[in-house]
Amino acid sequence: MVYTFISGATGGIGKAFAYCCAKENYNLFLTGRSQEKLETLRSEILNRFPALQIEICPCQLTESAERAKMLSFIDEKEIKFERIINVAGVDIQKAFESYTQEKVVFQIRVNVEATISLTHALLSRGAPLKEIVTISSMSGVTPMPYFALYSATKAALTSFFTSLRLELKKQGVKVTTVLPGGVPTRPDIVADIKNQGLWGKLSSKSPQYVAERSLKAVKKNKAVFVPGFFNKFLYFIMKIVPKCLSMRFIANRWRKQTKDAF
Repeated sequence: MVYTFISGATGGIGKAFAYCCAKENYNLFLTGRSQEKLETLRSEILNRFPALQIEICPCQLTESAERAKMLSFIDEKEIKFERIINVAGVDIQKAFESYTQEKVVFQIRVNVEATISLTHALLSRGAPLKEIVTISSMSGVTPMPYFALYSATKAALTSFFTSLRLELKKQGVKVTTVLPGGVPTRPDIVADIKNQGLWGKLSSKSPQYVAERSLKAVKKNKAVFVPGFFNKFLYFIMKIVPKCLSMRFIANRWRKQTKDAF
């Protein structure tokens, strides 16, 4: 049986991807931290799309042993994948010196290590593999003081998957990295978007919008996809403005705001 793999499936963006793929009649393999949330999501999707096959597997992605356990589960079930959607990520925002060592390692392991490690493992379990979609962020386009670690991890994802796209070209695998702006998935993010005023309103796109447009982008084999006209404009500006100026602007904007939702 062939499936679409979705990490971070119970979050706002992951759930939107799950429903978009279900509408396209893709069987789903969903992973997240909570068994209960995964079971609820599976039941909700099957109520609307009863013909689908949906497998769930809770996994704490920071732990290599748990990732290995999930891969063993995949092998036992003889599951193959035609699409990988990497959504799982954490967005801690504060001055770097305010982090604990645990949170430094946690954010790097979820955003970078787990995403790249699982992609590597799932490549050999393709049937054959056709598409890879990875959620990066506009925050990775330029270094961001007071959001430095998150920005760096997302920049790493963009760099890695853009490179991987060329490596897999001969195999016919389409690879798209998605750079959303604000996506209202949790109350703290909704508050952040509201506090940014018109800027936040223009940048914000719903999880459904991001998922639908990202799946269209990978079908067109776009290397990098930025959802929304305003975000495309910002992406262009951030590419041409000297980094010293953009970082000063960002530092002034973010230095008084902290967020540690994980």
